[in-house]
This record gives sequence, structure tokens and C-alpha cells, in this order.
Amino acid sequence: MSDLGDVAWLSLRVSTMSVALAALFGLPLGAWLGLAHFRGRWLVAAGVHTGMALPPVVVGLLVYLLLSRSGPLGALGWLYTSQAMVIAQTILALPFVVGITAAAVAAVPPELGLQLRGLGATAAQVRRAVLREARSGVVLAVATAFGRSLSEVGAVLMVGGNVEGHTRVLTTAVMLETGRGEFGAALALGGVLLSLALAVNLLVLRLQPRSAA
Repeated sequence: MSDLGDVAWLSLRVSTMSVALAALFGLPLGAWLGLAHFRGRWLVAAGVHTGMALPPVVVGLLVYLLLSRSGPLGALGWLYTSQAMVIAQTILALPFVVGITAAAVAAVPPELGLQLRGLGATAAQVRRAVLREARSGVVLAVATAFGRSLSEVGAVLMVGGNVEGHTRVLTTAVMLETGRGEFGAALALGGVLLSLALAVNLLVLRLQPRSAA
């Protein structure tokens, strides 16, 4: 197996990049959905909630088909690379960021938006202000997405290939060692994975407002 530090670092790097991309697109979408009022809103919300239950193997298959040689993005040569893993994990993390952010934004008293609009704020400025007010929920959304990404194995295995020294992360390493019957090594890797998750959650608690912690 690759050096444990390299495997752990790749797991952390891929998950962080995936969550950063999911937050980049998901936070504005979540704020919009939480503030929006239109006839088909419930249908959009239902789609987001369904996305939280996306089977990882299905996402892995779709990304695999996109990046395969005969796929529309095959020319990029990203299959069995960390880039493919980031794409798969971003797709899986995005619904969590959007859904939890939308719920947090919707819980903000509507008077805040009305006051800001009365003062001449633009729609973008209102969304930013409401996101700041709902920051506890926003932090929770990002933390949940990170946990989802860090623990992912099915899609990562399909598009990354578990190549030693290149795309092997903690979850796929656990699967490999378990398949070999090396249960002690698998448990040790699982402990490292849980330690990373704990460290991230402790950081999240530090970032939350004191009143919410």
C-alpha cells in the first residue's frame, strides 16, 4: 500500500476540493431556493432532497461514461485520476449544501429581507446578508458535505480505480485491506479516517457562533 500519509493527504485534498466546489455553487443556489417563492418551488426542493439520496455507484457510472474515451469529456484524460474523483464527490456533496442551506435560509425571519429591500439592497445583497444570518446552518451544510465526501467509496472506486500512489484514498484502502483479509490494517485505516472526520467537526464547532455551539 502507498505511504499512509500520502493516502490520508489525498483523501483530505480530494474531499476539500470537492466541498469547495460544492459550496461555490451550492451556497448561492441554497440561498436562492430558501428565499424564492414560485409555483414549482416544492418540486425543485424535492429534487434537491432526492439528490441527497443519490446512489454513489450511479454517480460513479455517469462520471465514468462522461470521462471514458468514448464519452463527451474523454479528451480530457481524467478517468482514473484525482480530478475524476473530485467531480464525482462534488456531485454527491452538492445536494447537501443546497438543501441544508435552503432550510437554514428559509428559517431566517422574512422581516430581514423586507428591511434590506426597503433600504434599497439588491437581490444579491439580500442573499449575502441572509446567508450571514444563517451562518450556523451554512457551516453545518459544508460540514455535512465534507463528511459525505470523506466517507465516499463507491463512486471514487469506479472513477479513480484505487491506483496505488495516485488515486488510493482511505476508504478504498480500507476496502482493499479488508478484501486481503488484513483486518487489523483495515481497522487502523478506519481509525485514521474517523480521526480526520473528528478533526474537521471540531474545526466546524469552532467556526460556529458561540450562541449556536
